[in-house]
Amino acid sequence: MESENDVKITEKDVIEIMDVFTRVPPLLLKVVVKGNKNVVKSFESQIKEHYSHLTPEEVVKIEKVITTPVPELQRILKNVYAETHQKQLKILSSPSAEPFITRNLQEVKTVLSSMDNNINHQ
Repeated sequence: MESENDVKITEKDVIEIMDVFTRVPPLLLKVVVKGNKNVVKSFESQIKEHYSHLTPEEVVKIEKVITTPVPELQRILKNVYAETHQKQLKILSSPSAEPFITRNLQEVKTVLSSMDNNINHQ
């Protein structure tokens, strides 16, 4: 299994999970981003359920996303937007979306950390 240091997040990774970005209508995404909403809280149970079914390689990729600087993630999103013209990617790659992304990645980190703590204490 690759370590987190060996894994790179690429445009191809974003394209593979494009449905995650396009499920939310652009107008709604704009409102949520502008309001810097914590969307992870709303989906916490689904995140926990889905996370428990991931392969070790997928877990490493998620950990890499969480630890990658937001401007780098946004650069990747911007590149994919240039290729696909998905409005949601344009919204998320905008500098004004950085606080929203930072907040929600931190919340994902908290959720996953609480899961690790629960597993370690059982």
